[in-house]
Amino acid sequence: MIPTVIAAAAPLLYLGVGILAIIVLVMALIFLSFLSVWLKARFSGVPVSIFTLIAMRLRSVPHSIIVDARITAAKAGIDIPINDIETHYLAGGEVIQTVQGLINAAKAGINITWNQACGIDLATKGTEKSVIEAVRTSINPKVIDCPAAHGARITIDGVAKDGIQVKVRARVTVRSNLDRYVGSAQEETIIARVGEGIVTTIGSAESYKWVLENPDSISRTVLKRGLDTGTAFEILSIDIADIDVGENVGAQLQEAQAEADKNVAQAKAEMRRAAAVALEQEMKARVQEMQAKVVEAESTVPLAMAEAFRNGNLGVMDYMRLRNIESDTDMRSSIAKTDEEDNPNPHNKKKS
Repeated sequence: MIPTVIAAAAPLLYLGVGILAIIVLVMALIFLSFLSVWLKARFSGVPVSIFTLIAMRLRSVPHSIIVDARITAAKAGIDIPINDIETHYLAGGEVIQTVQGLINAAKAGINITWNQACGIDLATKGTEKSVIEAVRTSINPKVIDCPAAHGARITIDGVAKDGIQVKVRARVTVRSNLDRYVGSAQEETIIARVGEGIVTTIGSAESYKWVLENPDSISRTVLKRGLDTGTAFEILSIDIADIDVGENVGAQLQEAQAEADKNVAQAKAEMRRAAAVALEQEMKARVQEMQAKVVEAESTVPLAMAEAFRNGNLGVMDYMRLRNIESDTDMRSSIAKTDEEDNPNPHNKKKS
C-alpha cells in the first residue's frame, strides 16, 4: 500500500523539486547580476543592499550609474543618500555630472548643497550649459563679448548729441552667482543690458570727441547701473575693447529732411500748376462757348434781313448801300494789315 502511495506522489515530488530548482537558479542569476555592483559598493565603504538594487531594476533605474555616483561623492568626502541620487535621475537629471559639479564646488570652498546642484543641473538641461560649467564660472570668471561674437552686429552703435555715430565693442567679466542661478536671466540679458547702457551713455554725451577721450567713463557709468540684477551672474568689470567713429548721422537726417521738404514743395507746386492748367482749360471752354453764341447770333442776321424785305422795312437800295459799306470796310482793313506787315514798328511809320 505504501509503495503505491509513494509511486503516486512521485510526479508531484519531482514537480516541486523542479520548481524549487528553478527558483534557486533564478535567485542565483539575480544575485550574480548584482554581485559586481554590490561588491563595488561594499568595498568602497558605501554598502547597498541587494534588495535596493533589485528595486532600482524594477523602477528601470540604472543601478550601476547610481552606485558609481554615490561612490564618487563618498570618495570626495560628500555623503549623498542613494535615494536622493535616484530621485534626481528620475527627475531627468545627470547624476554623474551633478556629483562632479558638487565636488568641484566643495574643492573650491564654495558652499553649495545637493539640492542646489540638482536645481542648477535641471535648469541647464537641454542647453549648452551645465552644472559643472556654472561652478567653473563661479571659480574662474568668464569674459562675455558685447555684442556677442556670433551675432549679426559686430559693434554697439550710439549717436552723440552732435550727430556723430560712435561704434563700441566691450568685454564683460562675470562670475556665476550659484545662489540665484536657477530661474535667473542668462548671458543674453547681460549683453542686452550692457548694450543699452553703452548706447545711453554715448547718447547723453555732448560730443563724440568726449566719448573718444573718456572711454573709461562708459564703463563706470554702465557699471553703476546694477545690470546684474535678476541675472545668474555678478558683473566684475566692463572694459571697452574697441571704440571708433562712425557716420555723421545728424547730417544724413538733415539731408533726408531737406529732401522730404523738397518733395513736399514740388508736390504742392505741381498741385498749383495742375489747378492753373485746369483753370486755363476752363477759360478756353468758356471762350469757345461765347464764340458759339456769337456765331449763333450772327446766323440770325440774314433771317432778320429777309424778314425786313418781306415786311418792306428794307429796300433794295438800302441793302446795296449796306453791302458797299461792308466792302469798303473790308478794303480798309486789308490795306491796314498790309501796312503793318511792311512796317511793323509804329515809330518808324510816324517818321516816314
